[in-house]
Amino acid sequence: MNCLIVAAGQGARLREKGELKPLIPIKGTPLIERVIQGARAAGVDSFFVVSGYRGAELREELDNFAVREGIRVTHIINDQWDRANGVSVLSAKASIGSPFMLTMCDHLVDPEIFRRLIAAPLVADTVTLAVDFNLDSPLNDPEDVTRVKCDGGKIEHIGKVIRDYNAFDTGVFLCTDAMFEALEASQAEGDDTISGAMNVLARWGQARIFDIGDCIWIDVDDPAAFAKAEILLDEGRL
Repeated sequence: MNCLIVAAGQGARLREKGELKPLIPIKGTPLIERVIQGARAAGVDSFFVVSGYRGAELREELDNFAVREGIRVTHIINDQWDRANGVSVLSAKASIGSPFMLTMCDHLVDPEIFRRLIAAPLVADTVTLAVDFNLDSPLNDPEDVTRVKCDGGKIEHIGKVIRDYNAFDTGVFLCTDAMFEALEASQAEGDDTISGAMNVLARWGQARIFDIGDCIWIDVDDPAAFAKAEILLDEGRL
């Protein structure tokens, strides 16, 4: 199974911890290395990383990591890294085969989420998002997390500011080429985000959900989340 990791942005909200977000060490290990290690533990064997901001530095470090760990890392360069994350995903269209996992360089998740999603039945021409129905979890900021309205195993609506929602977006997806078709449609409508593409897929009836149950995850995008992630790592929960 291939895994696409978005790592092109500046990560300005975590700047106090380091200049290049994917390489910020957390408990001695760079964030992106922890993401790769978690996916690898679940059975992912090939990684595609989209870089942009200070990309040469990130690519060099990842090449060293790949040699050290004996894994395959393919680089994809997004020169428009200052645009939204959907641009990074679309830049991989010609490079990655379907199906593939998609995740973010700053989302630390229980490897079981990857494992269960990979094992789930694959439905042609769909994208499946791993969602968290535990809205009371203290791990992620409800004012910052992407919200999802689900019904009947499908996504009805997704976005940061929607008011009617019953789940959170974990940032882990199982994708077919439908993701690229939806990204192109969404960007033509003026929305460069992954969420924009998922809303297109929802309109098409092709956006599915996967309930992560009691598994945990955290979006390490600011100092408060970073501190929570350190505690989870100390406790062996990630």
